[in-house]
Amino acid sequence: MPALRFLRLHLPPLSLLPLRSPALRSPSLYSPSPRFLDSHLACAKTVASRRDATFAQEMIDVKNLSKSYGSVTAVSGVSFQAKTGQATGFLGPNGAGNTTTMRIITGFMPATEGTVTVDGFDVFDDSFEVRRRIGYLPETPPLYLEMKVDRYLQHVAKLKGVARKQIRQATERVVSECGLEAVAGRLCGHLSKGYRQRVGLAQALIHEPAVLILDEPTIGLDPAQIIEIRELIKGLTAERTVILSTHILPEVAQICQRVVIINEGRVALETDIADLTSHGSLEQEYLRHVGRDSAQSRGVTGGSGRTSATAAGNAGEGKAVDRARDERGSADA
Repeated sequence: MPALRFLRLHLPPLSLLPLRSPALRSPSLYSPSPRFLDSHLACAKTVASRRDATFAQEMIDVKNLSKSYGSVTAVSGVSFQAKTGQATGFLGPNGAGNTTTMRIITGFMPATEGTVTVDGFDVFDDSFEVRRRIGYLPETPPLYLEMKVDRYLQHVAKLKGVARKQIRQATERVVSECGLEAVAGRLCGHLSKGYRQRVGLAQALIHEPAVLILDEPTIGLDPAQIIEIRELIKGLTAERTVILSTHILPEVAQICQRVVIINEGRVALETDIADLTSHGSLEQEYLRHVGRDSAQSRGVTGGSGRTSATAAGNAGEGKAVDRARDERGSADA
């Protein structure tokens, strides 16, 4: 919310405040005293500072998060924060624990240890409140291919608790926001990969969440589609907390203000993009914390493409996630 609009909503207009003299009733003759002006200005500064403090608070707070699959540990002691109105890039090679961490944050699976709070609500104790505040786009968009785009979005709006009277308005809003006007009446199964990703973003935004979590939103797209989706995501970061998981390093540099690098289930680096790139490129810092051989063999690229080679025998999250992907029939590499 712009600061001027915020102050207008929270401060009384001058016409409703006591005048300096009963005789000075006309707005054109109104001349407040210096004390009154100082008081009014102090009040405005207090409201603005409170608003700035709220804007800068941690929307997502992850502390000592761990997840084990039997004897295999996928995530171990992961801690990081994401502030309101900030886009955070979540980087790591295949099998590092990225997807597992994101699924725990969204409430899709429980953690073995640790805590996660979203807007002050605990993911494990207040799961429904957390889900109301999160929009999630997994690697494979959760579409019903036999449904038309607009009908699908209306269905998702009902599932996410959008009021009946507001469903049509919410649908029209995300259709416009995600550039789906040309395909709103088409079946989801007849859409290109790029448009399916747009519909996936639309379903994540339908209930106007404060947090948006995107798991490799540009995977499998051609260069033109990648640019379109990137620009769309950029426009969404201004008013939301965004966590973007990707293997494409320039994508993080272009979209995000903060980066978290995870390797072998642990946080290797958490810092601002500006601080990181002031000492070198994001790619150089990534390779320094992850290792060049590990990055190349486990599918991370510094360009707009993605390597297909994945080291055999990846432990932890790699094995568990691969099994989950096989079960739902989507084996994107």
